[in-house]
Amino acid sequence: MTPAPPHPSRPRGRRAALAALAALALAAPAAPVAAAPRVAQLPQAAQPAAAALQEVMFVGNNWDGTADVIRSRGDYARLGRINVVPDRAQRLREIYLNPIRLAFFLGIRQGPGEGHDQLVDDMYTTPDGSALVVSRPSFADVVAIDLATGALRWRFPVSGYRSDHMAVSPDGTRVAVSASTGNTVHVLDIRTGQQLGSFATGDKPHENIFTDGGRYVWNMSIGEVNTDLDAPWLDWTKGDRRITIADATTFQVVKVIDMRSRLDAAGRRDLSDAVRPAVFTPDGSKLYFQVSFFNGLVEYDVATDRITRVATLPKNPATSEDRTTWVNDSRHHGLSVSPDGGRLCVAGTMDDYATVVDRAALREGTLVPASKPYWATVSGDGQDCVISESGADQVTAINFATGQKVTSVPVGDHPQRVRIGHLPVGWTPPAAG
Repeated sequence: MTPAPPHPSRPRGRRAALAALAALALAAPAAPVAAAPRVAQLPQAAQPAAAALQEVMFVGNNWDGTADVIRSRGDYARLGRINVVPDRAQRLREIYLNPIRLAFFLGIRQGPGEGHDQLVDDMYTTPDGSALVVSRPSFADVVAIDLATGALRWRFPVSGYRSDHMAVSPDGTRVAVSASTGNTVHVLDIRTGQQLGSFATGDKPHENIFTDGGRYVWNMSIGEVNTDLDAPWLDWTKGDRRITIADATTFQVVKVIDMRSRLDAAGRRDLSDAVRPAVFTPDGSKLYFQVSFFNGLVEYDVATDRITRVATLPKNPATSEDRTTWVNDSRHHGLSVSPDGGRLCVAGTMDDYATVVDRAALREGTLVPASKPYWATVSGDGQDCVISESGADQVTAINFATGQKVTSVPVGDHPQRVRIGHLPVGWTPPAAG
């Protein structure tokens, strides 16, 4: 099945020339990581008594600054929408009064934002379902939004000038966030926003995963993805890319994995070592990940510390082979694994499809047409893979067993991250939402 051609309403390439100020911002070295930034603690509303919770999905609409709430299974019906930038005017005043912050803000808009502000990257709910914790790249922070009132509960400014991917601990009490220009991962108390600790990473930390029941945090740094120096011989310009594994209690780095040497040993010198979305098998024995510029995925054996297989997935013949037209160096970006570990779901971002891959054979199934799919997660019942179609402003469910599309649901502008969360039964969105 031939994938759908690129969605006409979403320009894919970088703008021909960035504003000088924006280019300077993204090229500038990251500021040194100083002492942990102070948490701006806002007054909290009185907390209601513990309520029965319902499982839902949150869809972060990056360019809208909203999060849609949809059912986590079945018909995936939309339940409401939340404004995750209620303090937008205040944040913009602060940015426009600070020339350095303004330079980075404009750089984010013209670079990874493709001409838009990045207002929500990642999100998780607190254990009691009363607040949504959101990383906001353009505002370089993490905030908690009260799900009853829509007001801010707390705000944590990250080091540097941009926040990115997050991960929540298995017990739901801690959230790790990448400070992508500060080369730091902050670990916060999800209820209060207080920093519990932090650790240094490679250049441009990206994906975070808690492992071993919350004992460790794995961070994948992807290096510089906002330049047009994308030819293979210019790979050295992309910076220090590595996996950093830190103890989630002491925040000491316990291991660093350089995938460059592992890829070379596997005979894949042609692949980038910038690890993008990644997932572990349920038993933690294998790590599957995507890398920059590659239409496929890599299998890494944790115990033997080596790459065991590489799967190349189909290309869309309508996709340009000019690497500078691929958003943020990613050809494929989005990966999930079925609860039984038997199947992987791949978002073929620049190739405009998603597919379920049999893990035993590492062979793709039906190519389901999708418009710039940007993320893949698992439904609440484990039956479906749910992808965000950032080029069509919808999320789409694909059945793991059949590999076929189940349904699509309209959401906001440029959906990216999709996460399972919890809300009180009978929840209705805040009036301002």
